[in-house]
Amino acid sequence: MDAGGEEERLGGLFLRLAKSAHVLQRRGAGDLGLTPAQARALSVLGRCETPPRMAELAELLHVVPRAVTPIVDALEDVGLLRREVDPGNRRSTLLELTGEGRKMCKRLADIRARAAAQLFSPLTAEQRQTLLELLEKVDSATTG
Repeated sequence: MDAGGEEERLGGLFLRLAKSAHVLQRRGAGDLGLTPAQARALSVLGRCETPPRMAELAELLHVVPRAVTPIVDALEDVGLLRREVDPGNRRSTLLELTGEGRKMCKRLADIRARAAAQLFSPLTAEQRQTLLELLEKVDSATTG
């Protein structure tokens, strides 16, 4: 098989599997009453070492800042995060998860883990480890 055909197969499989993973995770987030955008924002916030500003969250989500406002509003309305004045710059607002928000992040992580377990169940533990290492290698080469 030529390299172009192999790359096309890899690309197609990767996109199809990513879509399957997304569907599994979206169902789980929907069961928790979250939209996919809200679940994604919470997951990103849950990985932040310090509360980010709105613009920083937009950057982490790869969206324009104005797209973050309705997501943050909705998450704040249900008590999953709160806006705090940035003590270092009183004109900026920091986004901080509440206790319920941290619990929801844990639930989302569990949903992602179950989706991955379901998706990769045909693989042995050794094959999953190899796949993980290969994907981490590709990821570090493209982000780093």
